[in-house]
Amino acid sequence: MKRKQFLGGLLLAGTTIKTLAAVKNEDDGAIAGLVPRKLKPGDTIAITSPAGYITFEEIAPAIKQIESWGLKIKIGTSIGKRDFTFGGTDAERTADLQQLLDDPKVKAILCARGGYGALRIVDRLNFTQFLQHPKWVIGFSDITVLHSHINRNFGVATIHSKMCNSFPDDWSKAEPIQIETILSIRQALMAEKMQYTATPNARNVAGLASGMLVGGNLKTIETLAGSKSDLHTAGKILFVEDTGEYLYSIDRMFWNLKRSGKLSLLKGLIIGGFKIRAAEDSKEEFGKDLQEIVLEKIKNYKYPVCFDFPVGHQKNNFALKCGVVHQLRVSNNAVTLKEI
Repeated sequence: MKRKQFLGGLLLAGTTIKTLAAVKNEDDGAIAGLVPRKLKPGDTIAITSPAGYITFEEIAPAIKQIESWGLKIKIGTSIGKRDFTFGGTDAERTADLQQLLDDPKVKAILCARGGYGALRIVDRLNFTQFLQHPKWVIGFSDITVLHSHINRNFGVATIHSKMCNSFPDDWSKAEPIQIETILSIRQALMAEKMQYTATPNARNVAGLASGMLVGGNLKTIETLAGSKSDLHTAGKILFVEDTGEYLYSIDRMFWNLKRSGKLSLLKGLIIGGFKIRAAEDSKEEFGKDLQEIVLEKIKNYKYPVCFDFPVGHQKNNFALKCGVVHQLRVSNNAVTLKEI
């Protein structure tokens, strides 16, 4: 996404983000309404790795950049630990994240990377102190587990965004889109309102909708179905993205969304980046592309749909506030998503 397509970037306004009283969503029984306060210079962001392992050297560029924003860093005990593919054992990752959730001095928790692992520890976590002192939880991909679990059970807003392993080693040599997307994390944390545009797609479905923004990695959302972390979507704007999946697998996941009722009561649907794995045998080609797969599932519903939104496993992966009300406007020549 080009700089001019970003509507001047992200809107800065006001002085505080109010923490709202939790309320019950009558459509699906989910809780909604708690928004952590915005960060200010001197506040502390903690870095942890609830999924895959990562080294101190690999998070160094992120630390340098975040400190340049006037924020302090607390490094979690899982950083530098390794248990095969994980950032330490399940017990070590749980203890690290739990301590950061409980620490009132920590105002935001940035997950260092994705991979796999959050699902293994989410049921061990206690969110009692977190609810006393709500803070931003930041990340994407496997961190969709935390976004969904927190939204479903506690209604606290979170930030779906790039993580430490996406910060450039040399900021001066970084591509403009890489800089913009990382700066969107700062602006989501330290400002009140966010606004984005996306390049129009000929197969978008026009419309205007408002609702709480929820979503994340499609495969992870499917995995959480039927669990305590299952994402409720009624009355909401859903965004999804994925990477490394075959088209038939994407079709199966969208059938899961449809059959489980997650598509029927939406206010709007946002399709982010999908890196599709090519069929290994030309005789096994699926026969429908991504847009056809999606439109087949939502043809009987009336809400706006946009494709190619700048979120996902790609360079143009902007920070989105999950659990916060947004307005989605889709027309033939423009797509706008803005926090309201």
